[in-house]
Amino acid sequence: MTDTSTAGKLADLRARLDRARDPGSERARAKRDEAGQTTPRERINALLDEGCFTEIGALAKTPGVEDAVYSDGVVTGYGRIDGRPVCIYAHDKTVYGGSVGETFGRKVVEVMEMAIKIGCPIIGIQDSGGARIQDAVTSLAMYSEISRRQLPLSGRSPQISIMLGKSAGGAVYAPVTTDFVIAVDGQTEMYVTGPAVIREVTGEDVTSAELGGARQQELNGNISAVLASEEEAFDFVRDLLDHLPLTCHDPAPVFAAPSDEDVSDEAELDDFMPDDSNAGYDMLDLLPLLGDDEDLVEIQPNYAPNLITAFGRIDGRAVGFVANNPMHFAGCIDADAADKGARFIRICDAYNIPLVFVVDTPGYLPGVEQEKAGLIHRGAKLAFALVEATVPKVTLIVRKAYGGAYAVMGSKNLTGDINLAWPTAQIAVMGSAAAVVMIQGKQLEAAPPEQRDYLKKIFMDFYDENMTSPYVAAERGYLDAMIQPRDTRLALRRALRQMATKVEEDLPKKHTIMPM
Repeated sequence: MTDTSTAGKLADLRARLDRARDPGSERARAKRDEAGQTTPRERINALLDEGCFTEIGALAKTPGVEDAVYSDGVVTGYGRIDGRPVCIYAHDKTVYGGSVGETFGRKVVEVMEMAIKIGCPIIGIQDSGGARIQDAVTSLAMYSEISRRQLPLSGRSPQISIMLGKSAGGAVYAPVTTDFVIAVDGQTEMYVTGPAVIREVTGEDVTSAELGGARQQELNGNISAVLASEEEAFDFVRDLLDHLPLTCHDPAPVFAAPSDEDVSDEAELDDFMPDDSNAGYDMLDLLPLLGDDEDLVEIQPNYAPNLITAFGRIDGRAVGFVANNPMHFAGCIDADAADKGARFIRICDAYNIPLVFVVDTPGYLPGVEQEKAGLIHRGAKLAFALVEATVPKVTLIVRKAYGGAYAVMGSKNLTGDINLAWPTAQIAVMGSAAAVVMIQGKQLEAAPPEQRDYLKKIFMDFYDENMTSPYVAAERGYLDAMIQPRDTRLALRRALRQMATKVEEDLPKKHTIMPM
């Protein structure tokens, strides 16, 4: 007989909440514990500020199903990270394999709509088997409902997906539509169709790790960052949010910064660039010297590493660095790098984060494979994103800036606001060695063999002095200033301060059309 007293009702509530706390089957929980995996609530509490998580929908379950369990495979709610509000949900793999059903979908939609209403980031901790087969079309409908809520959030509030298990089918489409996808090495797996389906349909034999492991999907361009553990993944997300606003209408957090006097004379920068213009160096060694500290939040570090995209701080405020890295492909821009750069530029533009381009590139990467990979239209996306962006854009040319790559790396003619250059800069259609062949090739062939090297050097020296010299660009107004490397930190600060109130609006229209 049901106890209808107040004490009985309170006891019933406590019992229900206790069942909702870890509702998976005994077998599923034992499997999780044996694998050393954390529960969804443990994951949420590890990410959020201590003791701030408020769960919603804990007692929700599938209607009309006799053995339905509370939560329906997803924990939803809200809390704070570093004191700032977030909405959050986490899949529970022990309940229906974390698959999306009707109640599951409605819970996620509700927390997404809360994020839309109040204006805050939404974080999804993903660990899902995909659509719930037994829910048939209802499951597919819920995936569509979730995807539909991503559009009003996109570019308005940050959306972050943390992949902490195997995700398949619809469970990967929704995450990759978010702004950032974070993975854990050896734990994350992502694919549209799993190995069993592939084997059945195509006969190809592949393991799930080979198909969709974190490192493989990182190389495929589907992951923003791969971390070594859940703890490191959560730390990364917290660092990332420190560089992002709550919404596109809010400022990003401002941190304490060194004074102008402290950064006004950085003599070590004068010695940074190698004397040999073809010598390699790691751009990741230079970028920390330009900002407030050594802490960069690099996005897609191992995908197209020839182009660095990273959040940093200058003058205490978040900036987005887009920089060529001569350590990879000599800093050339290939099709993957163009995609990577274009997306990062659009993210920064959406959240009003100024862009700082640091340029050292001999151009777009030539080759048959690049043409087959769609370098034409993918390279055009980078230029398109640059022109479309209305945030402050400051460019520093430290060495090579050749060809079309010069243009898309924040040049004044493609809407760069302030262009600076070191005296080591080289700006031209191409390098002197290639230019001499193109311009003086016939004369060199006609010359006696013993004179060719001498004549080639004369031509190259003339080209460097009259074509690639940064003073040629400065004289024509394509550079705002030539600066000593030691003055760079202060120059970047002043440029960004000057452009802080920039307002730029496009002509009225419905929307732009991205390149093919």
